[in-house]
Amino acid sequence: MTDYYYELTIEPKDKYELFLDLTLSLTNEALEEFDGKIIARSEEDLSHIEDGIKKFADGINIPCEITLEKKENIDWIKQYQESVKSVEVGKFFIRPSWEEKKEDKIDIIIDPALSFGSGHHETTSSCLEAISKYIKENDKVLDVGTGSGILAIAASKIGADVDICDTDEVCIKDTKSNFELNNTSFNKSWVGSTNNAQKNCYDVVIANIVADVLIFIHNDLKKCLKDDGILVVSGILDKHIDKVLRKFEDLEQLELIHKNEWVSVVFKK
Repeated sequence: MTDYYYELTIEPKDKYELFLDLTLSLTNEALEEFDGKIIARSEEDLSHIEDGIKKFADGINIPCEITLEKKENIDWIKQYQESVKSVEVGKFFIRPSWEEKKEDKIDIIIDPALSFGSGHHETTSSCLEAISKYIKENDKVLDVGTGSGILAIAASKIGADVDICDTDEVCIKDTKSNFELNNTSFNKSWVGSTNNAQKNCYDVVIANIVADVLIFIHNDLKKCLKDDGILVVSGILDKHIDKVLRKFEDLEQLELIHKNEWVSVVFKK
């Protein structure tokens, strides 16, 4: 990769398609069209194309703004990789695939697009702490609103038998890919929520969603649990914690984890 590239921006005031066709005929590079502008980029100097477009615009008497800039050629993939950091939470070491694992921790690979679902967000890290503490091998676990699948993968790596659900079908597909990346597996998956889960079936239910949804499905969450089962609820802004706690006051509160403005709670049925 060269240190610099050239960016040519062409903004005709009329006859846009004529300028587009001419630019396509003058370069083999891919073009970007944005907001009435034609943008060409190349590691080769584009001055000859700039001159050709100017002469064409003058010849047909159509105003056209043309700028040619020499820009630093940034390795965007490398820059992105350097910006994504691994995180250690409880028993787990969550890392992108291009970083090395940590031998004394349970390894989880997540290549994140956002902080949610990568272990960095307070709600995810709180749930991982709870999973480290409360889930045992052979526990039957349900991850409600699985998202990236990181919590389900963590439970599976401890040795739990995991089911997953999410109202977003894309999340279910992404979770399957992340399980494969981590060489582990889940039991059942479905698009939807706890209303499709078996009653009195799970040793642990995890719901890292938002306060309003937790309030809406609170009865279904409790119905999923076995007697003495553990419920982990998260994604709660501290200003909403009281109204969430009221919906689960029939359960024993084992732990409340407060990180910045986010709260997670562990209950026992």
